[in-house]
Amino acid sequence: MDWTLEVVIVPVSDIERAIGFYRDRVGFELDHHTVNEHMEVAQLTPRGSGCSIVVGSLPSQREMAPGSLKGLQLVVADAEAARAELIDRGVECSEITVFDERDGGTFFGFADPDGNSWAVQQIKARAERPLIPVEARGRFGAEN
Repeated sequence: MDWTLEVVIVPVSDIERAIGFYRDRVGFELDHHTVNEHMEVAQLTPRGSGCSIVVGSLPSQREMAPGSLKGLQLVVADAEAARAELIDRGVECSEITVFDERDGGTFFGFADPDGNSWAVQQIKARAERPLIPVEARGRFGAEN
């Protein structure tokens, strides 16, 4: 039986600001933004990922304090290019650190406006063997 992680709730203080940050600065795809008399919820997905983040106002989404989520991890094939892209979009990033010369040992980080922190790990093999093959991405609503 497959067990897939598909959504991570990110606690934020301002949903609109979070959408703007993750969509416009980090480059996540806005899958949906639902607002009605009962709730406001937005789901955003990193390009090439099978897992999304959700920000919102439902009680379960308010159980964590805004900014309390630390160490979420993204993986890219090229940390230098990813960091440059984020900086060009106005995201403040740490310097790249190489903990181990082997693939997977290179990282940098950034935080959202509330202080939720992200680590970005370089795994060069992702360029040749993405977890979700490019040809399958259209079926999941992700960009090609």
